[in-house]
Amino acid sequence: MTTQHQPDTFPKLLLRNAAQFADRPAVREKAFGIWQEWTWAQVREEVFAFAAGLAQLGFAEGDKLAVIGGNRPRMYWGMTAAQVLRGIPVPVYQESAAAEIQYVLEHAEAKFVLAENQEQVDKALEIAANLPGIARIIYDDGRGLRDYAKDKLCDFAEVRRRGREALAREPQLLDAHIAAARGGDAGIILYTSGTTGKPKGVVLSNDNIIITSRNSAAHDNLTAGEEVLSYLPMAWVGDNIFSYGQAYATGFCINCPENESTVAMDLREIGPTYYFAPPRVFENLLTGVMIRMEDAGRIKRAMFSHFMKVAREYGAAIMRGAPAPLFARLRYRLGALLVYAPLKNTMGFSRIRVAYTAGEAIGPEIFNFYRALGINIKQLYGQTEGAVFITMQPDGEVHADTVGPPAPGVDVRVDDDGEVQYRSPGVFLHYHKDEAATRGAKTGDGWVRTGDAGYFDRRGHLKIIDRVRDVGKLNDGTLFAPKYLENKLKFFPHIREAVTFGDGRDHVAAFINIDPDAVGNWAERNGVAYASYQELAAHAETYRMVGESIEQVNRDLAADEKLHASQITRFLILHKELDADDGEITRTRKVRRSTIFDKYGELVDALYSGAENRRVSTEVTFEDGRRGVIEADLQIRTLRPHAPRAQAA
Repeated sequence: MTTQHQPDTFPKLLLRNAAQFADRPAVREKAFGIWQEWTWAQVREEVFAFAAGLAQLGFAEGDKLAVIGGNRPRMYWGMTAAQVLRGIPVPVYQESAAAEIQYVLEHAEAKFVLAENQEQVDKALEIAANLPGIARIIYDDGRGLRDYAKDKLCDFAEVRRRGREALAREPQLLDAHIAAARGGDAGIILYTSGTTGKPKGVVLSNDNIIITSRNSAAHDNLTAGEEVLSYLPMAWVGDNIFSYGQAYATGFCINCPENESTVAMDLREIGPTYYFAPPRVFENLLTGVMIRMEDAGRIKRAMFSHFMKVAREYGAAIMRGAPAPLFARLRYRLGALLVYAPLKNTMGFSRIRVAYTAGEAIGPEIFNFYRALGINIKQLYGQTEGAVFITMQPDGEVHADTVGPPAPGVDVRVDDDGEVQYRSPGVFLHYHKDEAATRGAKTGDGWVRTGDAGYFDRRGHLKIIDRVRDVGKLNDGTLFAPKYLENKLKFFPHIREAVTFGDGRDHVAAFINIDPDAVGNWAERNGVAYASYQELAAHAETYRMVGESIEQVNRDLAADEKLHASQITRFLILHKELDADDGEITRTRKVRRSTIFDKYGELVDALYSGAENRRVSTEVTFEDGRRGVIEADLQIRTLRPHAPRAQAA
């Protein structure tokens, strides 16, 4: 099937790719330690056979296919197959509890479910008992399902077999469906993380994803030769751009890891050329490097320290082609041979041409560390409602403290209240079954309200401060931006999460979650015994390390004209990790502030009462789903704020 214009739906893009890149790899999956590969021609056959099989089961135009599972070729093929029939895929976070999934499936009115394995099938069956509208549950991996009742269950392979038989009888079975679809049609529903309430279903059109994918791919000169590791949740809009939209738009190959525990090893084996990760991934990689260097010999540590100093001084400038002394270039080349190249190879970054991070602010030290190694990591700012891209950094205009100018085809403005707003080809159609929320998200003149506060600097680059609703004021009238402070705290490897308080208060205080891996490694190296996260968090040396990190943040804030009064003067280290199962954070690790206030109100009060400790009893959800209570005596520490730099001078 050909058109005079560029393909405007994913099935049409698949037809083009199967013709233009027939023998090129489209997707790989690692199973039992071996990479299996499918070409674009083979993917076309798989998708169309499954689509025809779905049609035999009664899947029709407008039906919703819920996709619950990890990054697997069949999960992606199921999404395209639903679009072939002019249905709508609804990917769901696979780590969600059954009750969370039930809300999404009920709200989306899903009729069919594509589940990866027994774990997801069990959730789907539990949900189906309450949702009679679910007609079929199709599974990819049948291990453990042999004795399950098959009244609603179907094997993916069996559905595909039925589809092949149907296509053999009627080769043109799907053509009319594909030809009738248009770019403006609803192409997918992606649910938000529900930070402040129930998740909203963001309805994105084919054009939203495809045009944005084309524009962003052109911005970074992406080609069919790129290699990508697809490991981020399929329910997240980023994966629908980086592993789905851009792959179909350019024809490059995506690689599905064996499982979550093998991602680091699979990353090294594939050596992607194009890579996306949220800041936490880059932070964890760097933490791992630093932990290994602490355990290295004296000579290796000295060599690493010396050449990283060279990299920090000259690496970023050399990468962007800026002038550098000959001797510096020679030292950098030697460092590349002895340190940078082996380090990049260890992380799987040897072939990366473009890397992006987004979702939260990344620490300048971490950001500059990777760029110093010669890794072209850049920042972007986006939303589900805009098909990711609002701003992105062009090569040669990469700064740690901003998220770049507007992305191609995007207009951005900051209103009188400081809220960032945009319009673009990626702007969503509407929220599913929520006209009021749709009206609230868009201005009368067609701009989307991000809910984020920010401003453009003198270079024309956007700087995000915080969520508009979260920006507050201390009692002296100065600005309080909690997310900005929390991101600065999370730059330290031993701080995993932070929640700050200050709006309507005289000073700023904070809850801290330690990173158990980083602090645990420190404890092991220093002979510190502990039996639980709770004991490690309460240790005097842990408090000392965290206190020193907060002191560093306070010194930085003292030089900030707008935020010097937001220095943290009281803190405590929580006795448990903030957990999505306990409702404290979302599945994408965003803090649910209202829940924190409700659940830990007595601790917030203690931070402002002058108390030095407080006993607390907290209900928790264990990994096996059981609920229990943990109790602890928490210490509260006080810090002296630094004088503003101008006064100190």
